[in-house]
Amino acid sequence: MSEASPDSAKSKSKRSPKAPAKAGAPEGATPAAPAKSAPQKAMERMGLTRDIDLALHLPLRYEDETRLTPLDAAHDGDTIQCEGEVVESRIEIRGRRQLLVRLRDDHGALLQLRFLHFFPAHQKTLAVGARVRVRGALRVGFFGREMMHPTFRKVDGETPLATSLTPVYPTSAQLPQVYLRKAVASALKRAPLDEVLPPALVPKGLPSLRETLQFLHHPPPSAGLSTLEDHTHPAWQRLKFEELLAQQLSQQRAQRERAHLRAPVLRGTKGGLHEQLLGALPFALTGAQQRVTEEIAADLALPQPMHRLLQGDVGSGKTVVAAIAASVAMDAGWQCALMAPTEILAEQHFRKLISWLEPLGIQVAWITGSVKGKARQKMLDAAASGEAKLVVGTHAVIEDKVKFSRLGLAIIDEQHRFGVAQRLALRKKLADSLADEFPGAVPMEPHLLMMSATPIPRTLAMTYFADLAVSTIDELPPGRSPIVTRVFADGRRDDVIEKIASAVQDGRQAYWVCPLIEESEALDLKNATETHEELSAALPGCLVGLLHGRMPPAEKAAVMSLFSSGHVSVLVATTVIEVGVDVPNASLMVIEHAERFGLSQLHQLRGRVGRGSVASVCVLLYTGPLSDTGKSRLRAMAETTDGFEIARRDLDIRGPGEFMGARQSGAQLLRFADLEEDAPLLSAARALAPRLLDQYPQAAERQVERWLGHKTEYLKA
Repeated sequence: MSEASPDSAKSKSKRSPKAPAKAGAPEGATPAAPAKSAPQKAMERMGLTRDIDLALHLPLRYEDETRLTPLDAAHDGDTIQCEGEVVESRIEIRGRRQLLVRLRDDHGALLQLRFLHFFPAHQKTLAVGARVRVRGALRVGFFGREMMHPTFRKVDGETPLATSLTPVYPTSAQLPQVYLRKAVASALKRAPLDEVLPPALVPKGLPSLRETLQFLHHPPPSAGLSTLEDHTHPAWQRLKFEELLAQQLSQQRAQRERAHLRAPVLRGTKGGLHEQLLGALPFALTGAQQRVTEEIAADLALPQPMHRLLQGDVGSGKTVVAAIAASVAMDAGWQCALMAPTEILAEQHFRKLISWLEPLGIQVAWITGSVKGKARQKMLDAAASGEAKLVVGTHAVIEDKVKFSRLGLAIIDEQHRFGVAQRLALRKKLADSLADEFPGAVPMEPHLLMMSATPIPRTLAMTYFADLAVSTIDELPPGRSPIVTRVFADGRRDDVIEKIASAVQDGRQAYWVCPLIEESEALDLKNATETHEELSAALPGCLVGLLHGRMPPAEKAAVMSLFSSGHVSVLVATTVIEVGVDVPNASLMVIEHAERFGLSQLHQLRGRVGRGSVASVCVLLYTGPLSDTGKSRLRAMAETTDGFEIARRDLDIRGPGEFMGARQSGAQLLRFADLEEDAPLLSAARALAPRLLDQYPQAAERQVERWLGHKTEYLKA
């Protein structure tokens, strides 16, 4: 049922006529395509371009328009549909202009309809004597029964009721429900919904795909709304199984395709760089570091490209594992590239790697957006000639001007911070570098090691990372101090500043993190500049530094150098220090407006302290009132410092699409399945995928195309 309005009449009159042929156009020429309407453009923006896309665009909820309810049988708060004759229609000005309509149903009961926003078409449809059908929430008050802004339509005595529940779809302002319902109903008739899967492979008790979609778009009145809304109905189970199976097929197919690709065989030599580095490190590897190093070395020794994710909590020692992997590649005569999302993190890696590798005779190149002129050209030449065995930098490493001589290993830190295209571009660098040396040869890819301090929950690893080998560093190096997390309201700000003064007096250092650089009228947040001035005044004799993303790189480097050396006692910063900053003497972290940060970001920031032997404290300052999500985040931070538990709770709070960040470049690959609730369906799909690929390859291909289409590219990165 739709609400009558002049907009609907206008949309009919504005349908684009066929474009007239241009003057002088040859007879029989193809006429210009008619201009697309606003709803058509809105559908394209929502990705509803194919019949199957519309068929899989499922309702958010349903409205029951299959029956009429007598007004005398309805109660206050009920959402009902009723029908009757308009006995009064008038415009009243009481504070504001409004349309008041009085309706009498067939049993003589009266209902008032109130419209604060209306058009002349409303008055025309709701004229005295008209018979109308209305639907809305009933309110019973001092003036009797009333509905505010109900939906309505003009009917006669023979206008039939709907035979199924009316779907309410996710949409936009430019795409009316009526238009979308018609588009979906039409697409359902045309969409190729034949059974792709062999019947024996479909879990027992589930309907066919056509039956499933027909039911979910137009469920009968007898359908249990609770099972529809909580997605436990067999039709929903079939849909989620199909989606999970397509995703698993795509992942496992990508894994098989990778097995046919070529990559350089990288093995360290006896007494070579790999062993020299291990002997020169000023610390011993943990058992977990030794284990993952061996897993990576085994992959590098194969002629197929490694595709491995190295995950470990904040401070678990991933950088040294990356250095050892790089040393294996360089020992075998190949180059290595390490790409990090921020210049601060890239520089942190650069300094560590130089301190470990330069004494062993390895030249390391540094390529970021801030390196200009002759210095930049010198680095580019060193990478292209092979003189620089290791290249470290930001996304500047994947620019077209950056060439490698023999790139054998690509390492991407904080991989979720990069988009798909950026990761794929780095992997293509090897094929480009060898094109002249081996013309016509099978393209080679470098081995790929991705690192993340945001551990991936098991259910997520089984879906989005099903084609990845995963190595986990599940222990911290010895000597790390425990971190105590405290949650304070902003009213205790002065108490927190006193804690900082005490820590500084004891010779320790502190961070103070702010979410914004400049004052915003929209968000009442303290900015970094103001906080820097406040702390400088409150801590006389103490040098307070300021660090944010808009500072020139040289200035940022100077501030970080002063903080690392201990000259700056308190560092006020934005989230540029989220990753990569390692100052063991810093034992106090204050995060202002903590309710504005994501859970994984809070955990990353907390990981900047606790790197020395002194007990560390993380203070989360919040401004109320807190949303339920904000409360959940702060509670999780206070209750655990375990990165894997933090990741699990973050997944629960945000869902897989947002949790994955840039991996999908905004495309959520799972729309219907829930990774926790649908674990049995996920296991069934994971077990069935290889059988389908082996025995029914055409069916597997159709299943992936139907569900993912162009999105399969996202799974390759």
